[in-house]
Amino acid sequence: MPHSCAAWGCTNRCTVQTRSRGITFHSFPIDKELRMQWEEALRREGFTAGKSTRLCSEHFRQEDFDRTGQTVRIRAGVVPSLFNFPAHLQRPVTTRTSLNSKKAQESLSVDSSQPVQEPEPWPVPSVDHCYALPSSLDDLRARLSEALARVESLEKEKRNARDRERRAKNSVCGLLEDLRTKNLINEELKERLDSYSDIPVHLLSKQGQEYTKDQREFALTLHLHGPEAYNYLRESLHFNLPHPHTLQRWMTSFDTMPGLNVVMLDMLKRRQEDDPAKCRSVLNE
Repeated sequence: MPHSCAAWGCTNRCTVQTRSRGITFHSFPIDKELRMQWEEALRREGFTAGKSTRLCSEHFRQEDFDRTGQTVRIRAGVVPSLFNFPAHLQRPVTTRTSLNSKKAQESLSVDSSQPVQEPEPWPVPSVDHCYALPSSLDDLRARLSEALARVESLEKEKRNARDRERRAKNSVCGLLEDLRTKNLINEELKERLDSYSDIPVHLLSKQGQEYTKDQREFALTLHLHGPEAYNYLRESLHFNLPHPHTLQRWMTSFDTMPGLNVVMLDMLKRRQEDDPAKCRSVLNE
């Protein structure tokens, strides 16, 4: 989000339009004493500058800038002095008085019988640039154009993300269909692997030191139901799948307590229904 000037009533924002006009934006000094002087110069009640708070160059005099380098900088010790304050924020101008003027003032007597009624101070409005509208119609149009451009950019990023997701899903589905046509997997394995069709292809490449949980499940499922398809993906299509020895090491961490594996029995049942002559179960006591 572009920076806004923190000065009272200033609507300048760090945009292409302001940069073309030669307006620069400057952060508050790190020195605490000088930073407090900048904050007091703004005359905003309860204001405290943050790391992202900026003042534009229109609140400094020309001699306050150091333009010797490529970057326009504020000279050391300079305090902003050019502001367009309303009447109730204007400070009285202090003039130097001589000895004669002091004596003349002391000679003036004020009638103490008539109390002087001081005018009530005007309330100081709290102006925040995030909510205050620009004073001119041109500035309002410029801010609206920036907001519309931002919305259009986000919509474009959203469309591109959806296109990438759609292409990834199509790649996985097309790959499974290619394996089926090459007789490297059967319909049963294809149905089981279809559950992974929403995983982008780039997740099948090793990103760090270890494989993720989704990568392990995909590799184990594929190798368990179709070792030939697994080798085809790993060797012919150069997918960065783990070596079969790595899969064996992962399998040793599974629960191998005595009993029946329901998943394996379900797989054998389906194979027996497809081709009874090629399916048999062996029990090891």
